[in-house]
Amino acid sequence: MDVNFRKILPVLAVLVVIAGAAAFYWSRQTGGGPTAAGDTAEATPAPGGLLAVTADDMVMGDEKAPVTMIEYASLTCPHCAHFETETFPQIKQQYIDTGKVRFVYRDFPLDALALRASMLAHCAGKERYFGFVQVLFQQQASWDQAEDPEAALASIAKIGGIGKDEFDKCMADQTIEQRVIKTRHDAETGLDIESTPTFFINGQKVAGAKPIEVYQAVINPLLPKN
Repeated sequence: MDVNFRKILPVLAVLVVIAGAAAFYWSRQTGGGPTAAGDTAEATPAPGGLLAVTADDMVMGDEKAPVTMIEYASLTCPHCAHFETETFPQIKQQYIDTGKVRFVYRDFPLDALALRASMLAHCAGKERYFGFVQVLFQQQASWDQAEDPEAALASIAKIGGIGKDEFDKCMADQTIEQRVIKTRHDAETGLDIESTPTFFINGQKVAGAKPIEVYQAVINPLLPKN
């Protein structure tokens, strides 16, 4: 299979079956960064609807945790990679591993390559999903800027136990592709997401990759008092 992921966006239009999904074609240059540095948490409707956690979600942590943190991110977004490598380990240690926060990761691909990377993570299955997301963020520069991004993703897939045949089948899976696109479309239109990463912490919206103190200021008041 010889696919130039950076030139397939027009083809994706055939696969989009939901109204308004043309917004998917934003370039990473115009849609890839967080909003202004001064953005802070803002109130949103009580969790439910699009913020309800479903069986299809990729979830980390105790389902009975008092706080649910949902992240919308793109695997080609450098700000998302910064959050993953610098801030998320602190959140995981302080809140997820201690049963205080249930963390949900959702796809918001900013370009065709991010879409393909998201598809690869889903093809890995729930047991390996977060491991693939972590590696894809940690090695973002190696595949995102590669001359042949398909080969670079295939190499990561192989290391993770997904051979070439399975990788090719994954990249051709329209069901997974449309599911990822729909996740972005629903969030963009229903939750007014304009940039990545964007978080919803028990319904409170925090846009951008922020210092750990910003998330602590939102999470801590939501925890049960001892």
